[in-house]
Amino acid sequence: MSSRNDSPERAETSRRHYSPGPERQEYSNWRPRRTNTGNSAHRVRFSSDVPYDEPHRQIDTLVQTTPDPRMDSNDPFHVRGASSKQGDGQGDGQVECILDTAAQGRSTQGFAGQSKKRTQETDDVGRDAQFRLDNYRAWVRRQQKRARGPRARLEELFNRYYQRWVIEGILRQKPLPPSRDGRHIPITAGSIRKEPLIDERSGRQYISNFIRSSRYTKWSFVPKQLYFQFSKLANFYFLIIAILQLIPGLSTTGSYTTLIPLLIFVSISMAKEGYDDYRRYVLDKTENLAPAWVLDPDGTIEKAPRRKRVLGIWTKQSKAREEEDVMMELQVGVHESMWATIQWKDIRVGDVVRLRRDDNVPADIIILHATGHNGVAYIETMALDGETNLKSKQACSLLAKRCDTIEKLRNCGAKVVSEDPNADLYNFEGRVTLDGETRPLSMNDVVYRGSILRNTDEVIGLVTNTGEECKIRMNANKDVRAKAPKMQGLLNRIVILLVLVVLTLTVGCMGGYFLWKNSHERHAPYLRDAGVPFAHIWFGFIIAFNTLIPLSLYVSLEIIKVGQFLLLADTEMYDAETDTPMVVNTTTILENLGQVNYVFSDKTGTLTENKMRFRKLSVAGSAWLHDMDIERDRRENEPQLSQDKLNGLTRQVTEETVGNVASDRDEPVETPLIGSQNMLTLKTRPRQGYPQPIPKTEAFLDYIRQNPNTAFSKKARQFLLCVALCHTCLPEVKDNGEIAFQAASPDELALVQAARDLGYLLIDRPTQSIKLQFETPEGEIATETYEVLDVIEFSSKRKRMSIVIRMPDDRICVFCKGADNIMISRLRNSLLAKQKASDVERRASRRKSMEAERAMNRLSGTYTPRTSISRHASIFRRSSRHRSTELNRRSIISDDLDTWLTRRETLDLDDTVRLDDGSNAPSQSIALSPVLVAGTDETYDGMVDESIAANDGAIFEKCFHDIGEFASEGLRTLLFAYRYVGNDEYEEWRKVYRDAASSLVDRQNRIEEAAELIEKDFDLAGASAIEDKLQQGVPETIEKLRRANIKVWMLTGDKRETAINIAHSARLAKPFSELYVLDAAVDDMQEKMTSILIDVGRGVVAHSVLVVDGHTLGIIEKDEPLKIMFYDLAVRMDSVICCRASPSQKAGLVQGIRETVPSSLTLAIGDGSNDIAMIQASHVGIGISGREGLQAARVADYSIAQFRFLQKLLLVHGRWMYLRTSKYILSTFWKELVFYIIQGQYQHWNGYTGTSIYESWSLTVFNTLFTSLPVILLGIFDKDLRAETLLAVPELYAFGQRSEAFNFKKYLAWMFTGAVDTVVIYMMVWGFFKDILFTENNSLFPLGQLAFTVAVILINVKILILECHNKTLITFGGFALSIVGWFVWNLFIGGIYPLNFGPYIVRGSFVHEFGNKLGWWTAAGATIAAVLAFELGLTAVQRIYFPSDQDLWQEIEREGGVSEVLKGHAVEEGRAADANAGGEHNDENDDYLEQQRSLSTVLSEDSSGRNVFNNFYIPSTSAKQGRRIQGGAHAPMIHKGNRMQTA
Repeated sequence: MSSRNDSPERAETSRRHYSPGPERQEYSNWRPRRTNTGNSAHRVRFSSDVPYDEPHRQIDTLVQTTPDPRMDSNDPFHVRGASSKQGDGQGDGQVECILDTAAQGRSTQGFAGQSKKRTQETDDVGRDAQFRLDNYRAWVRRQQKRARGPRARLEELFNRYYQRWVIEGILRQKPLPPSRDGRHIPITAGSIRKEPLIDERSGRQYISNFIRSSRYTKWSFVPKQLYFQFSKLANFYFLIIAILQLIPGLSTTGSYTTLIPLLIFVSISMAKEGYDDYRRYVLDKTENLAPAWVLDPDGTIEKAPRRKRVLGIWTKQSKAREEEDVMMELQVGVHESMWATIQWKDIRVGDVVRLRRDDNVPADIIILHATGHNGVAYIETMALDGETNLKSKQACSLLAKRCDTIEKLRNCGAKVVSEDPNADLYNFEGRVTLDGETRPLSMNDVVYRGSILRNTDEVIGLVTNTGEECKIRMNANKDVRAKAPKMQGLLNRIVILLVLVVLTLTVGCMGGYFLWKNSHERHAPYLRDAGVPFAHIWFGFIIAFNTLIPLSLYVSLEIIKVGQFLLLADTEMYDAETDTPMVVNTTTILENLGQVNYVFSDKTGTLTENKMRFRKLSVAGSAWLHDMDIERDRRENEPQLSQDKLNGLTRQVTEETVGNVASDRDEPVETPLIGSQNMLTLKTRPRQGYPQPIPKTEAFLDYIRQNPNTAFSKKARQFLLCVALCHTCLPEVKDNGEIAFQAASPDELALVQAARDLGYLLIDRPTQSIKLQFETPEGEIATETYEVLDVIEFSSKRKRMSIVIRMPDDRICVFCKGADNIMISRLRNSLLAKQKASDVERRASRRKSMEAERAMNRLSGTYTPRTSISRHASIFRRSSRHRSTELNRRSIISDDLDTWLTRRETLDLDDTVRLDDGSNAPSQSIALSPVLVAGTDETYDGMVDESIAANDGAIFEKCFHDIGEFASEGLRTLLFAYRYVGNDEYEEWRKVYRDAASSLVDRQNRIEEAAELIEKDFDLAGASAIEDKLQQGVPETIEKLRRANIKVWMLTGDKRETAINIAHSARLAKPFSELYVLDAAVDDMQEKMTSILIDVGRGVVAHSVLVVDGHTLGIIEKDEPLKIMFYDLAVRMDSVICCRASPSQKAGLVQGIRETVPSSLTLAIGDGSNDIAMIQASHVGIGISGREGLQAARVADYSIAQFRFLQKLLLVHGRWMYLRTSKYILSTFWKELVFYIIQGQYQHWNGYTGTSIYESWSLTVFNTLFTSLPVILLGIFDKDLRAETLLAVPELYAFGQRSEAFNFKKYLAWMFTGAVDTVVIYMMVWGFFKDILFTENNSLFPLGQLAFTVAVILINVKILILECHNKTLITFGGFALSIVGWFVWNLFIGGIYPLNFGPYIVRGSFVHEFGNKLGWWTAAGATIAAVLAFELGLTAVQRIYFPSDQDLWQEIEREGGVSEVLKGHAVEEGRAADANAGGEHNDENDDYLEQQRSLSTVLSEDSSGRNVFNNFYIPSTSAKQGRRIQGGAHAPMIHKGNRMQTA
């Protein structure tokens, strides 16, 4: 795998041309340019003057040197322009960018001209590379200097004093100094239960084993929550208003009208947060009270009963475990048990604990004794580091034989010195001293909390770290802050703006009062001595206008979020297999789900099922597909499918359960060929240039049975023998007689199970031997015993494993398996093997270059795949033969729209030119057919080429080619080899190996040197490919997230090779992706990163993936310049893979992105305790209720059962919730402005006295009874687009990423319409009343009720009719209830209002005074009509001239249907074959393969970088019924504002 590829083919794909001006700008003015688009071609700008959002699709765009005013100078994204002097028509520092030249321009040039132009562009880029590199380094230095600037120093000063005075002074939490040489722990067999050990650092006892993942304690909950609640500026504002209202004489609305609702709301919010955290506390308590066994020979621990109550759940040890305890006591030779049961939280440093198989490790321990073979214990560390392989741990030789019985433990007298607690999971330092002899302790001796004991009956260990000092807790995220929605920042700024508006209105009304006082009050005798003090005027108007910031905003928002929470109970996010629904742990940040930019995912248990399946093999020049496990699963599922059929669910379950078995990955080579008569590939001949189908292993076995003595069969049996013998698995016979296997790694388990399926069953593994059962060529069952002479274990450095076997014929054979790059040089004919590998790699590199170029062309919109349909047709243009071919096309196009959409942006690999036609690579002569089932000799003769099986060169070439294909599919490949050695040679080697294995100095290196002596001159047996089974729907989900402009990073503790394999299979890395590996052990990090930046900046990388390991990341984190460069590089990549990462490093990466791209929103998803830190560090944390347990699910914000549910959660529900919340906030502010600004306008007519135009009872219930229901229903039930549309077109998710539903511009637009609405309402109402006859009631009450009526009806109509797209019976019911309720309210107060003198004459007025007057109702109707006409006019102008993506897709949904439109696009673009095209494309196989061809993107990007749906034909209703659109194929299309509308 090459991290860089500077081949000419790639050089020709350059799409970006930079030509600096004659005078380059100074380094101090230079800024790197980053974008966050979905295409890597738009990822990087190495220029001084490229604006923030330059057009992505333009021809020869000349970018002037004008700085973008939108960018902050402190932002690394910022581009600052240098002062330029005009000369020769070109300004100083101009940058010429050739971006995606249009296809029309390319059509006038031949390929040679195009290639020449691109080569010239690449040369120009190369000449300026050093200048840009120097600029970049200067920018990094400036960033480093800024990090030490005044702001950073101020923050550092604040943190220092906060630590000194608050943390250390008030809270008395002082940091512990390091110990002198570690913590000294004697092995004293229970004496520490009497006298606990003292921590040298603190002078007190070591901390307890109690852990806490909840955010609050009973002491910190109230102060932290009060700070969090009043950090919302609206709450703080209302607190100030409430305090002012308590001052006598200031408030005209009462003293407690704000305080009481505020306290109720804050209390509800705090109670909700407290309940969420209490659930975490309960789960913590479950772990803290779990039982553990400790050695207590003196009986200091009170004996706990076998049956005990933990959190109200009775637990009882099983009878089998009790019998095991008795057996253990008998074995150690004591008459009564010296082991006591205590709770985890009571374990102390120095305790000796006992673990049984499948027990969780309660604390960090040093192994003293293990009952496994040779004292080895197998540990599962998946929850710690994500690795699936079991780790072999072994007690130090000094302790192993001195701690195997209780008597020896009591008399041991050893002392262990352990390092101080730290977060490093991959290193450990310690020593043990016994009888004056000292031995070092390493990672081989220690087991951390969070691990699980596997395949080992018992382990005895010494506790070294407890509680929060355990490694897993040291990696947990500390001081977790409460999460807040992203839009809260803008909401706070709007509140500040409204405070200024309130102050402005107050100042205006106060000024108006003084003007009125001078002109009227002083001249009115009846107002003499009635002046109002300044303070009363000032605070009175502030209190009167404070309702512009509605208190109900947050109260109703909590109600809305409860409603949204209930609607998240989506059956499509329910996992029936595990009976796990989607769980919401917090409703605070629901809207964040619609604005995610980055997804940080764990691998094991999140993307994969941690199930390894043997999938393919290559032997003697032939590749085979192994799917017996799939067939078994299918047969097991058949009863369930039959039951589902009875329930009417057959179609759904069949598609999800059966269909995905064969199509989890987009692999045409995995098409089942035997026993699948319905597959098109069986019915037709293969097309030239298409990959040949791979036969199944059933045919492989059948061929061997029928032709046992051929060269192929002999090599195949030798390969199967390699697979069956080269491992360390142990068979275990279950009660029902079945044989299960215990393996140190899932890979070995998959290999042994595959060997069983292929006829070689491991039935027993006694000491130093292996027993295999197999079928002889004669059909008899035979059992053979193979003597195991030596095993050379696998290591990450060796990357191979060998076993020396004495065969039944007394010959000695060495079997070896390992990575292909390691094994090739150890083959007997290694020179030929290297030559063939080089040839295969060269052809693969050329193919990859061409694929990358085509991907670049596809991104630029210039790709033109081979097709029989004209390429000049518009996206949905109906051709003249549309009517005659429509039915045929529909029959050809796949019904699976989602599959089509996934394929449309991938490469059209089937059309790739075959690069190896001229080589001597063997090829199969015929395609497989159903005849294979019959098993005729003719068929097998064509399937297996015996001439290849006898040719080493052909075998090498075919095998290495197959390995490359397997790896590109994300499979984990191994090469198997073998050699026979003589007895003398073996004895000589054995002596060297045994000396190395028993050496006390440099043992591992000596073992590896000894292994080199025998691991050579191998014969190639074959290759295997193991599938790390992905969870259902993972590749499709990642592809949809990518199309939604969400970057997916994979953070795992697993090995680099494993992580890269999974990245390929999950489509994080594509076949043409460039993988850039950062390895501090090999590269100079600064040079490596700058070279990658230049490479990516040239624009020649179609898809870039960065791979970094935990060790390298640790070095980067310690170096500030490297850290700046790394994060700047990482955000430019299409994806990032971080392997061997500790939990704290995962959280650090999330935090680093939050700091590097502050506007982004991060989501972390995982299932293990090693993922908790990153889940808590991200904006949104999602836990998988997976096979690693519920550690992550219980602390996450949301919990789902499968990764695939993420697409529904984000793309559908996330968008809906973001839209609903945004509309709710905007409509709430709008209605308050419309209603209360009428009050402000009325002040001019009452002398600015503060008299309300509205009657007080009605004013009090305005929000509660008449306008709360519309905004709440809008916030709960609105849907702008259907779920099917949002899933089919993930690009629509950018709506939330760009904050299109709620931004300051949107807010101002709503406020503008509100201001116009309120002016129109008041002027028309006042215009009606100022000319009313004296014979009618012209008092204040009818005036206010008229304005009130218009406002209530208008608010309900606009919110529930105009703005709510998803109208249901519930919304219509709420609409009717609010309006009818208003008139019922008028009747109610008219009947019960007290009779008294005042400005509001209410009693009987509505019925007898103005409610029975036609003029009053006419004025109300005319006012409503005028306002609605204005609103509808604005909407019409926006939809016609400035349509948004959602406007277009809403029209598509109403008229044509999304499925029909997108399928029609497939037809018109020629991606589905036309059945009537005739000629060579008429057979069914061609049609089937044409369906699988990729389709060009529907989306393009306009000058602002936004996704735009161009060239869409939206069929009308008549078109759906079969009638043609007037204008035929050339119906006029009207472009408005870079959007498309049909004429």
